[in-house]
Amino acid sequence: MAPNNIPQPGEQAPLFSTSDHDGNPVSLANFSSQWVVVYFYPKDDTPGCTVEAKDFTELNSEFTQLGAKILGISSDSQKSHCKFILKHNLSITLLSDPEHHVAEAYGAWRLKKFMGKEYMGIERSTFLIAPDQIIAYAWPKVQAKNHAIAVLTKLRELVANGS
Repeated sequence: MAPNNIPQPGEQAPLFSTSDHDGNPVSLANFSSQWVVVYFYPKDDTPGCTVEAKDFTELNSEFTQLGAKILGISSDSQKSHCKFILKHNLSITLLSDPEHHVAEAYGAWRLKKFMGKEYMGIERSTFLIAPDQIIAYAWPKVQAKNHAIAVLTKLRELVANGS
């Protein structure tokens, strides 16, 4: 693995099981025959995270047509996710990772700096996982604006190439 334990293309995607916004168990193994977009974001209902979630929601049907499931992951609670989904009419699945085990497995739990202070938190990052559960593409550091369309573009390219 690369620095910060970030899984790289060609590597096995770290398996995980956690709960969605409704408290239902979700495991990466549930999606072994389809593409999965796993995106990590810092906090529900903050400006960048809202832009990203709304953009993925807007493009969700196109991802679905290509056989992909979108999973957004943060350390927020299920209750927080439900409020976020309702407030912004989101159609994507949000997973709760309160102890950041999934974020750590994907190298998204990192040392961050803000206004001169250092702290551990989720670094916005995305992984495109192929149906064989191999990392097809990784974005280890993401800017929220226009990111969803970049992921969709890469997915289209990989599907067209038979990857």
